[in-house]
Amino acid sequence: MEQLESVMREYGYEILNTLVTDLSPDARVKASMNEINASKRLKEAASHKAEADKVQQVKAAEADAEARYLSGLGVARQRKAIVEGLQASISDFSKTVEGVSSKDVMDILVLTQYFDTLGAVGANNLILEHEPASVAMLQAQVNKSLGRNRARGFLS
Repeated sequence: MEQLESVMREYGYEILNTLVTDLSPDARVKASMNEINASKRLKEAASHKAEADKVQQVKAAEADAEARYLSGLGVARQRKAIVEGLQASISDFSKTVEGVSSKDVMDILVLTQYFDTLGAVGANNLILEHEPASVAMLQAQVNKSLGRNRARGFLS
């Protein structure tokens, strides 16, 4: 600008203000400025991505907490319905059958549940003791049973 002012002053012109519309800095300066701008944009994009990930994790945690809460409510309602059903059954049974107390009915229910559990476990599993004495005793019982069946003519 100063160089231009000195040249124009020789012709009688004084430059007060200029509008610069096209800057052409050195290629290295342009590359460095572009790199600075690109790194700023990358930094801002990384910040936005991290914030989005944070929001996503928070929302997922909130949804999981809500699901667990609702599951707990469902289990609580199920247990309440079971207890109410048992109370009604015990009350009806006690009223219908004379001389039976609520404790007697509960004992029957517990025994029934015990047998149901044994049936469910036994339906798919065979529980054997694994001590040598138990195995020998089991073998003796099988042999004795087979001997009886042979004597009766069931086995040839």
